[in-house]
Amino acid sequence: MTLRQYAAIVTAIVAWGALTLQCGLIIERMTSEGATALQAIWRFVGFFTILTNLLVAIVSSALVLRPIHPLASAPMRLAALTAILMVGIVYSVALRAIWSPTGLQAIVDSLLHDVTPVLFLLTWIALPHGDLRWRDMTPAILVPLAYFAYAMTRGAFDGWYAYWFLDPSQQSIPALAISIAILIAAFALVATLAIWADRWLAGRRT
Repeated sequence: MTLRQYAAIVTAIVAWGALTLQCGLIIERMTSEGATALQAIWRFVGFFTILTNLLVAIVSSALVLRPIHPLASAPMRLAALTAILMVGIVYSVALRAIWSPTGLQAIVDSLLHDVTPVLFLLTWIALPHGDLRWRDMTPAILVPLAYFAYAMTRGAFDGWYAYWFLDPSQQSIPALAISIAILIAAFALVATLAIWADRWLAGRRT
């Protein structure tokens, strides 16, 4: 087994494990407050962090089980890398200061926002490079766009938004639009840097 396979296995195990623990914690907390398990799961899948860690877990698993599958392709790896790095960046910049988990939740929080991004970055670096093209940025940009549409739609129905910077009740529509535009620009920047890194790594190995 190669180093890249070991890296993908570790990343997949950590991501799946963190997701399982976080789902259990949300169910336990919300059911103790009177919600149903189904409502807890619906809340669970409302977070970009959760959906992105799920994407990383799926891509990492595909790299181990079926490396030629489209889920393990260079564009999908780029999309997953961009999204999980943004999870770590946005959490550190906008959310870490207002969220102080304790106990098992603190451990899971660190796994989802800190450990998984680093592990997947290392996995991505270990993989073959040189196949990315500028058009491959499209999936990386579509991921946040799809989430914004999803978050706004579900928020309009149940009034709950996962993040304050996407909540229309906490900021004006122009401010909300600016927040989304800044985030999209940040995703594009991270994807651009990743494509440059892909080409540089390909040149180094050649």
